[in-house]
Amino acid sequence: MRPALASALMPFVRGLDPEGAHELSLRALNWGLAGRERRPDDPILAVQALGLSFSNPLGLAAGFDKNAVAVLPLMRLGFGFVEAGTATLRPQVGNPRPRVFRLEEDRAVINRLGFNNAGLEAYTANLAALPRPLPAVLGANVGINKDSTTPERDYPELYRRAAALVDYVTVNVSSPNTPGLRDLQGEARLAAILDAVLAARAEMPRRPPVLVKIAPDLSEAAMEAIVGTCLDRDIAGLIVSNTTIARPDTLRSPQKREAGGLSGRPLFQASTELLRRVHRLSRGRLTLIGAGGVENGETAYAKIKAGASLVQTYAAFAYGGPAMIPRLKRDLAARLRRDGFPNLAAAVGAEA
Repeated sequence: MRPALASALMPFVRGLDPEGAHELSLRALNWGLAGRERRPDDPILAVQALGLSFSNPLGLAAGFDKNAVAVLPLMRLGFGFVEAGTATLRPQVGNPRPRVFRLEEDRAVINRLGFNNAGLEAYTANLAALPRPLPAVLGANVGINKDSTTPERDYPELYRRAAALVDYVTVNVSSPNTPGLRDLQGEARLAAILDAVLAARAEMPRRPPVLVKIAPDLSEAAMEAIVGTCLDRDIAGLIVSNTTIARPDTLRSPQKREAGGLSGRPLFQASTELLRRVHRLSRGRLTLIGAGGVENGETAYAKIKAGASLVQTYAAFAYGGPAMIPRLKRDLAARLRRDGFPNLAAAVGAEA
């Protein structure tokens, strides 16, 4: 099945409740029903980042494949990288249902899943079973259990267990759905966690780079502290950003009052402005991944010009299906050529 045909079936999938539709989508991917992209990527989209080679800058954000059950079929759709997770040390059921809400009028999603996942044992077993080499870059996104009181021990253990199986590891301290998690973005607590992770990394024979995923709701002072903390250590980059607890006045859906993190189109402006500020502050010394409202070539290009070397999508993929991937890449390549950039790297931060 071609990605365009798979996308044509999306309205039927959206007739199900959001979480049920998501579970069905993961099964369909493993059944081969989503198809695969066989055309090679345009060379202008190739990028070197994090010490890795990406055939294109478009990635799938964490949260879509929490347990790494569909990594290979997702990569075959044409993503340049896939980030699986968030994985926690122990299995976790997450928050009570319903906990995912479509804001269709806004092309957005609200979720309060709460790091529901099968736990690190199942996650790493699925990663270990993947055939190598993989057709795209693989990232792991890790977080702590809701009842954890020892993040300085948990995050290093999560890194140790994932390090041999992935190309990079993201420390998630910014989901709004685990009580107290965002407090870990504070300067002293984040520094302690990152020092512990980097100490574990130093002991590993294979040392994938470490990234930190941050919230879009940070004050200027908090953002500056996080960037400084990362610059003072061997942190490779930041993912800017996670979902927001803010509710823009522009939201039209009756679901807008649901608690949880908002993702999708309404997050674009705030997350892109934060990305621009982080790029200015870090002065190119951190690799930035732009996330929040990436749905087409225009929005991906805006993130890149604001300072992102890579971008991630989630809500737009959930709405548009596999056909949005080749469409976005074609449009992005055309915009780079239109503006005279010889390659994607030349455009990074062009308007920051």
